[in-house]
Amino acid sequence: MTSLICTLQNHRDDVNWCAFSGKLLATCSGDKTVRIYNTSDFSEMPFSPLSGHGYSVHCCCFSACGQFLASCSTDATTVVWSMATGEIESVLEHPGRSPVRICAVSPDSAHLVSGASDGTLALWDFPSKQLCRTGGVNDITVVACSFSPCSQMFMTGSTYGDLRLWDLNMNQLHAEKNAHDLGVTCCTFAPSIHSGGQIVRFCLASCGQDTLLKIWAITKFSSDAYKMQLLHTLTGQSAPVLSCAYSSDGLLLASGSVDKTVMIYDAKNAVLLYTLNKHERYVTACAFSPTSPLIATGSMDKTVSIWRLEDGCSGHGGKSLPEEPALTSGEGRTLAGRSKLLVSDWSEEDVSEWLAEEGLRALVDKFRANNIDGTELLSLTKETLASELHIESVGLRSKLLRKVEELKSDSVCSDIPDEFLCPITREPMKDPVIAADGYSYERDAIESWIHTKNRSSPMTNLPLLTTLLTPNYTLKMAIGRWKTSH
Repeated sequence: MTSLICTLQNHRDDVNWCAFSGKLLATCSGDKTVRIYNTSDFSEMPFSPLSGHGYSVHCCCFSACGQFLASCSTDATTVVWSMATGEIESVLEHPGRSPVRICAVSPDSAHLVSGASDGTLALWDFPSKQLCRTGGVNDITVVACSFSPCSQMFMTGSTYGDLRLWDLNMNQLHAEKNAHDLGVTCCTFAPSIHSGGQIVRFCLASCGQDTLLKIWAITKFSSDAYKMQLLHTLTGQSAPVLSCAYSSDGLLLASGSVDKTVMIYDAKNAVLLYTLNKHERYVTACAFSPTSPLIATGSMDKTVSIWRLEDGCSGHGGKSLPEEPALTSGEGRTLAGRSKLLVSDWSEEDVSEWLAEEGLRALVDKFRANNIDGTELLSLTKETLASELHIESVGLRSKLLRKVEELKSDSVCSDIPDEFLCPITREPMKDPVIAADGYSYERDAIESWIHTKNRSSPMTNLPLLTTLLTPNYTLKMAIGRWKTSH
């Protein structure tokens, strides 16, 4: 019996990635946060969400022992977090400051690789967090990466559709051109190594915009030559396949697609076992637990579904599973009595009501005395809380700031038209401008981007022919009308 046991609904934007350790589940999102759950009951950890990134978080991965988590973002950094405290251990700035689309930690936790929108790869010594070397291919976007189970090489996939095998010296061992027409979206090594005689063989799964999931054999010969052979092409999904993952024993292979389905296969025989139907939008992420028969799937519907696969890969003819009632977590609070979209519009009284609802009634008088309205609330920092508002309790300051971060996410109403959100900040625009790439952005966000990103487009990664920004008055008025009506 395979069943949906839990649905996590804490994120306020697309879920981009899911990752398991032995005891934790991590999810990351376009809402700029990483959330951490205890896999015993899928309650959120006290230090979650992790809010160190400035822009969308694309990928997250645990170290082998689960002691650390790495996450990468459009903000051009890979952040390493302690899973004991939730604190930032290190911020790894990608060479060239290009948006980081993918990161992977080696199975022996000795190295971390990050891949960026400009095609660059950075190999880091994970224990010391020091940059070892860089490499890559110009003018592509690296969107997929996976270490081999021996930790001595890794595979990358690009939007050009190529799969490339690298060693730890950034030497390219093999290139499989046009592995996926229209682009690779994800790749993952199977956990086992097959050796015999003069050869060593690995298995790799990859998926792409061509709607295909492929299983490859990668053979290393005694001469250090490599051969990559296509074993199976799985055609079960009807739209681009965005994610794939092996189970920890290598027996199962899962894939998530734009067609909103998750398919689970017998990996050895390439036989479809189950089709999971739950998500309302594209399935962007899937991950197996290494210690229990669970799979997590993430989607652009902002949810993460947790499934129990109790009968392994015994085979059931690829049947579809009925949707079953499931527990939900973090469905979000309504802003009772405050119908305005933006928290920055709140009055001092609105702030006081919110504090009381969140169990922070002790702060109401202090906030009123200092005339804290919505705009002031959003700008609070640890420093201002301590030095200006004289809130001495560290725990109280941390709780308040955590609630404010949740509020910032909640304030973006779930039914707001996507075109009203800045592609960089994923927040409603106040002063939209049109850049040379034809897209509209919040003025402050695109100006900061141009200043730090060497005049590249956030949407296409191509050079901006000019830094001239044109006010988009039509969009600004449309946002104003929508805000008034809501």
